[in-house]
Amino acid sequence: MKIVPMVAARTDARDRARELRLKGWTYDQIVEEVGCAKSSVSLWVRDLPRPAPNFTSAERARKAARTRWDPVLAEREEHRKRVKEEARAEVGQLSDRELFLVGVGLYWAEGTKDKAYARRERLVFVNSDPDMIRLFMRWLDLLDVPRADRRLSLMIHESADIEGAEDFWADVTGIPRSDFLKTTLKRHNPLTVRKNTGEAYRGCLVVKVAKSADLYRRVEGAWYGIVGGAQWRVDEMSDWPDMQSPVV
Repeated sequence: MKIVPMVAARTDARDRARELRLKGWTYDQIVEEVGCAKSSVSLWVRDLPRPAPNFTSAERARKAARTRWDPVLAEREEHRKRVKEEARAEVGQLSDRELFLVGVGLYWAEGTKDKAYARRERLVFVNSDPDMIRLFMRWLDLLDVPRADRRLSLMIHESADIEGAEDFWADVTGIPRSDFLKTTLKRHNPLTVRKNTGEAYRGCLVVKVAKSADLYRRVEGAWYGIVGGAQWRVDEMSDWPDMQSPVV
């Protein structure tokens, strides 16, 4: 005896939900009005056209501003790409000397360095950028460092895809994952807000060169040679007549 009123009430709610949807109401608004579950409302009105977005005046203003700026932003992005491509093309093929000097600067910026209080005369390079690692490995090729003397290992947070990261770095370096040393896991701290997460996070690769004390000394000496050479250029240019600051 009570089933009929319940069915009738549900039919009324369905009809009311469809009526409101046709007026442009959102699911949440309809749920609040008719007092039914959102899943039921979705089922009842799924065949109806979606209403146009009902923006507030502030939202409409922001949308209009974005529309006006779209051509400007597109032009800026095109300019950024063009400048980068032109700079890339200007470099061209590196000579062995250029590659050697670039590698020395790269190592001195990112590699482990010897200190008077801690003797570290050994090449150790750590980085998370695959292009940096590729360049460093190519530099080691130039220096005739045997593959057998290159000790690779991974440092990565324990919550990451460790096997996937090892496969990635094996592909970057051309050295089989089976030849890697033991991976160092960093303990995950849930209280720390990290940005190096997700599929793109592959940890840092550590490249150690065995029996590299003399090679390290050569790199250190070359670095100071670069510093001295650059200073010589500055001193030389300071003697030029009518020297003017470049126009920016």
